[in-house]
Amino acid sequence: MDRLAAMQAFVRVAEAGSFTAVADQMNVARSAVTRQIAALEAHLGVKLMARSTRRLSLTEAGATYLEECRAILDRIAEAEGGLAGERQTLRGTIRTTVPLSFGLLHLTSLILEFSQAHPDIRIDLDFNDRRVNLIEEGMDLGLRITDRLPDTTVARHLTTCRSVVAAAPDYLRRHGEPRHPDELARHDCLAYSLTSRSSWTFLVDGQPHAVEIRGPITANNGNALLEAALRGMGILYGPTFIVAEAIRAGTMAPILKDYPLPLLGMFAVFPGNRFVPWRVRSFVDFLASRLGPEPYWDLGLELG
Repeated sequence: MDRLAAMQAFVRVAEAGSFTAVADQMNVARSAVTRQIAALEAHLGVKLMARSTRRLSLTEAGATYLEECRAILDRIAEAEGGLAGERQTLRGTIRTTVPLSFGLLHLTSLILEFSQAHPDIRIDLDFNDRRVNLIEEGMDLGLRITDRLPDTTVARHLTTCRSVVAAAPDYLRRHGEPRHPDELARHDCLAYSLTSRSSWTFLVDGQPHAVEIRGPITANNGNALLEAALRGMGILYGPTFIVAEAIRAGTMAPILKDYPLPLLGMFAVFPGNRFVPWRVRSFVDFLASRLGPEPYWDLGLELG
């Protein structure tokens, strides 16, 4: 038995709560994973996991052993990551989940650049706007755009994301331009369904001010909402990384510029308190350096 490989498999199964999920991540048969755990239990002489038809849980011995395995594997990873050889040649797989629109518009070219510079790295990308459970799905990191993260989240701030309220000039000619956020109640608004479907927040006299909205289209993708706005179907409240080029082209016009919108942060989020491998840290360093504190897509935009 390869004890190190068995320990790695045990940690993965304990964190994912599923033999099948880990087998899929490792691209092996489920039976191969169960044999590794069974061999480890036989070697230790204790039961590490309690299995049933519905769920998998750790025994008391298994919970203690899990923490010891994590500490051992983290020390190994840290020792290997400190070697000059890995710092010169990054190796291994980086599994990451990224927001769909941002990933397609801005991240793909950066990832390809990183991949070409480090040919021994394999990058497994999941384009997804839902909140992925990094541990259950075997991810090394996720990129998230939000105004806040839970206190227990292990994350690194990459850049700041601004939002804009904008509409097609044709829509404004037909319906008039709102001068105060409260006037949006009389307009068609295009809602992003993964945040609030029914209200938008502005800063009025320095205080958050929520405005109820309605409109013909609700979607969980910003590019779809931009397409609707470009067709004159309503007013869009969206991130500048989606809308900036349309504003520069004159096909979208920013409005309500006297009323700032809350800033969002873009974060690299890591799965729990596990050691972050050098290849993952290098990848995040690269993204932070390319995105910068003032992201390139905002350059030259006058949003108030």
